[in-house]
Amino acid sequence: MGMYGLSFKNLKRRKLRSALTMLGIIIGVATLVLLMGAGTGMKAYTKDKMESMAGDIAIYNSSGGAYSSGDYYLDSESITKIKNMSQLYNIKEETSFSSELNGTPIYVVGVFDWNQYKVNGTTGVVVDQTLVDKFDYKIGSKIVINDKEFTITGTTKQKTMQGLVLLDLDKALPLNDNRVSYIFASVNGDPDTVKNTVESQVSGTTAMTRSDYSKQIDDTMNGIMLFIGAIASIGLMVGVISVVNIMLVNVTERTREIGVLKAIGFTNREVLGSILMEAGLLGFIGTIAGLIIAAVLLQLAITFYGAQLGVEDITLMHMLPIWLVLAVVGGATLLSVLAGLYPAWRASRLNVVEALRYD
Repeated sequence: MGMYGLSFKNLKRRKLRSALTMLGIIIGVATLVLLMGAGTGMKAYTKDKMESMAGDIAIYNSSGGAYSSGDYYLDSESITKIKNMSQLYNIKEETSFSSELNGTPIYVVGVFDWNQYKVNGTTGVVVDQTLVDKFDYKIGSKIVINDKEFTITGTTKQKTMQGLVLLDLDKALPLNDNRVSYIFASVNGDPDTVKNTVESQVSGTTAMTRSDYSKQIDDTMNGIMLFIGAIASIGLMVGVISVVNIMLVNVTERTREIGVLKAIGFTNREVLGSILMEAGLLGFIGTIAGLIIAAVLLQLAITFYGAQLGVEDITLMHMLPIWLVLAVVGGATLLSVLAGLYPAWRASRLNVVEALRYD
């Protein structure tokens, strides 16, 4: 049997010790993948949704926008100027506002493109799961918004901090005094050039292109991912340190065995390679197990909570892209090999005579 075959044999003959060592790596990898996967998934999912944004550019009041409280809306003069710009076409308006329903704060969005929402029933007047749970709303129930009664045509499993009501744009605009929160449009020419033109010609407005949204998402998520990765890596490092400890113990216990092997012709390089392979196997097997556990937990989270969080279309591929899987497997295995470097070096430098006399 070669030295590399001994690496497998040594793992098997110390099953409990190997399992406990791998447990630290499994926990560290699972934690890292869970946190990184959640962040990566949300980033990829958000960018996918952004790609389906109506038009090439979004224009809103520079004081706030659709999701601000107060009178942060585009005034009629600005809307007229925007609609008269030759660089813009396929112009769509959107309105959104806060209201109250039986003492419960709600948020109302006027929708012109229902493709971005998953609705049970039909579009028109849709309430989220928060309002369904609180008021036992069903399709056909009546709802009063700003003193106007509507019949609920659909529901969505999305849950929000406050109730969410989605209305056809033509129904929502009159409820908000025909005030417009956003204007979406396609552009003739370069979006960045058109963006600068809009902001210079229509005072008090801000325009954002798809690339602006993408950069904003990247900047926000990269900072979050860096923080999450740093925290989660601590758990992985604890597992790697356990590899150093166990390999030192193994080398000490096998001192006489290593001496015998060197006496019958095994070289220092073969001894070094065997110990490093053993450490690498501990890391590799532990990493694969940790990845499987993390993937199962992420899929369960998607299945049971995706709809409530409004991300029912998110998939495991969003959360576990190939690059993340390869980076985790390669990184954790490499760290384990490096962790075994000192014990392997010690084993390869053992004096044959002293090793054979070791008791």
